[in-house]
Amino acid sequence: VQLQASGGGLVQAGGSLRLSCAASGRTFSRYGMGWFRQAPGKEREFVATINWSGGSTFYAGSVKGRFTISRDNAKNTMYLQMDSLKPEDTAVYYCAVAGDSDAYTTRYAYPYWGQGTLVTVSS
Repeated sequence: VQLQASGGGLVQAGGSLRLSCAASGRTFSRYGMGWFRQAPGKEREFVATINWSGGSTFYAGSVKGRFTISRDNAKNTMYLQMDSLKPEDTAVYYCAVAGDSDAYTTRYAYPYWGQGTLVTVSS
């Protein structure tokens, strides 16, 4: 399984970014997926997750109402629309594929990880 995250960059507070995660090497549509992030000096934390069909999603409290996770199984791609960005959202964002079709908030449910994309939000 290969995951390629993209779409990170520098944005001012209040702005928006859309992250993409392109998957290959597996039947993408059968598995849950998630976004995690890791800020400097901090542990990797859960951001959002989506099940195989897109019918079930969960968000961390810190991003709920501002971020939207989605997927396009025909394109083998998952997205994270990030609006109303805050400086505390600054981190490397990682996409991951779960071990089965469900959505999971724990990093330990994800055996496959992408390389990460850096999001920097300036104040």
